[in-house]
Amino acid sequence: MNKQIALSIAIFASLVFATILVVLYGKGYRFGFGEGKVELNGTGILVTKSIPDGASVFVDGKLKTATDNTINLAPGQYQVKIEKEGYFPWEKKIKVQTEAVSRAEALLIPTAPKLESITDVGAASPVIDPTLTKIAFVVASQSAIRNGVYVFDMKSSPLLTLQSASTQIVDDTTDLFSQSKISWSPDGKDLIATISASNGFETTYLLDTDRANNPPNDVTDTLSTVNTSWTRIKDAKERAVLNSLPSRVRTVVRQNFKVISYSPDQNKILYEASRSGTLPVIIKPRLIGVNSTPEVRTIEIGRIYVYDVKEDRNYQMDQANFQGAFSWFTDSKHLIFVRNKELHMIEYDSLNDTTVYAGPFIENYVFPWPDSTRIVLLTNLGNSKILPNLYTISLK
Repeated sequence: MNKQIALSIAIFASLVFATILVVLYGKGYRFGFGEGKVELNGTGILVTKSIPDGASVFVDGKLKTATDNTINLAPGQYQVKIEKEGYFPWEKKIKVQTEAVSRAEALLIPTAPKLESITDVGAASPVIDPTLTKIAFVVASQSAIRNGVYVFDMKSSPLLTLQSASTQIVDDTTDLFSQSKISWSPDGKDLIATISASNGFETTYLLDTDRANNPPNDVTDTLSTVNTSWTRIKDAKERAVLNSLPSRVRTVVRQNFKVISYSPDQNKILYEASRSGTLPVIIKPRLIGVNSTPEVRTIEIGRIYVYDVKEDRNYQMDQANFQGAFSWFTDSKHLIFVRNKELHMIEYDSLNDTTVYAGPFIENYVFPWPDSTRIVLLTNLGNSKILPNLYTISLK
């Protein structure tokens, strides 16, 4: 009987000990040797991901694994580099903490991007809608029936070619829409097209982007009412985004931020500091396993920053990157911008500035693709004898 009890106790103790070892291993603890004795050392986990996957991961210059994978590392700062043939390398210093998961997630940009045309009849003055899914543009190089205002749906069926995804919503038979100035409604459903006549009077039309507008709706006499309605919609949307933020964050935004734009997922804020000061710490204690890029909480009036709402971290951006065209990329982790006649992409913490495209293009017209696989730009590919067209740059 005593032997059975002793055996049961031994089995139970072994199970408890094994369970503890499994839990400790899952938390990143590893056995090692130090000063001639066995030690149980805490480690952290580095999760590595890349788009595309299968890239090489170097830690402090040593090849460790391939993405997507995890690495156990002793606590400390590490220089992590992710490389894949045919793509620009990604590099960042990452802090690893005991029992915490740190991430190295790289969007790798191809060194020889693929260009594909969206239009072939010439496109002018393209504008993207507030939902970042449709681009409107005018065509003025064809006949009166083919000229007019077109809308390209970036979320159209993949079975269609890009050039077949554009829809003409109005032609030049009623008025010179090919010479109009167009702008989107705040909800992305309608367009305003304004046409200047030779006598100095302007005619304004409201265009439904979901159908052919025959005849188009002349709203010249009621334009102030339309503008008032649109302003009300825009203000309501901005208030809704602001009110969705935690209350303490809302206070910080109102007191310190001149908001330029929210990221598509509304978790990050690109802003110009409306005053100089120090941002209060919202999340206490500070989160672990977050982006380890050094933040800047002392802000200066007029400078540009990105604030991460979820992690309560603030990053200073280079002012020079926001002198030309710029916007959030649709993954909410990157910004695209034009500098020195080149198209760049940068992470929201201001690291990994990469030149996406350095060929000829019209700098004011650069748009992100909804699924983050491409960027749209306007170019004639350096041929002055042809009209500019919309092209996509593939990031796959």
